[in-house]
Amino acid sequence: MRVGLYPGTFDPITLGHIDIIRRAATLVDKLVIGAAINRDKGPLFTLEERVRMIKHETDPLQEEMGTEIVVHPFENLLIDCAHDVGAQIIVRGLRAVADFEYEFQMVGMNRALDDSVETVFLMAEAKHQAIASKLVKEIARLGGDVSRFVTPPVRDALEARLNVKQVPRRRA
Repeated sequence: MRVGLYPGTFDPITLGHIDIIRRAATLVDKLVIGAAINRDKGPLFTLEERVRMIKHETDPLQEEMGTEIVVHPFENLLIDCAHDVGAQIIVRGLRAVADFEYEFQMVGMNRALDDSVETVFLMAEAKHQAIASKLVKEIARLGGDVSRFVTPPVRDALEARLNVKQVPRRRA
């Protein structure tokens, strides 16, 4: 069985993440979504909330794609998490050149720790390349419409957490 690990903080999960999950699910028999516990980033949502959101978004994909998709919280080294879940592949999404530079360094370090785990990069679809959770949170915090970047349940969770109401933008 080929197992892939797609790690991230998913704070919150975006349409860009879902795009990568959908595409990664075609490459493996089981896809583990590694929800990182990263206290340094100061997540907006608790781990439990992020896991719940990820499951809500991936449960329909699991049925649709026929690939087992599970969520696994982790706080250890990524390579150790890969070992914990039996992953032979780490899946990383790329948006821009800046992502590649960081990811290139991470691959080198992970390979130095264990060269049996491969990293596969998937480019985000063009319509999702600008989406970053950090920017989505900032737009939502300022009352902007994030409905092009997240699903309705995630938008609602952002509104509730930030105590704001999204103001839909008129298109010119």
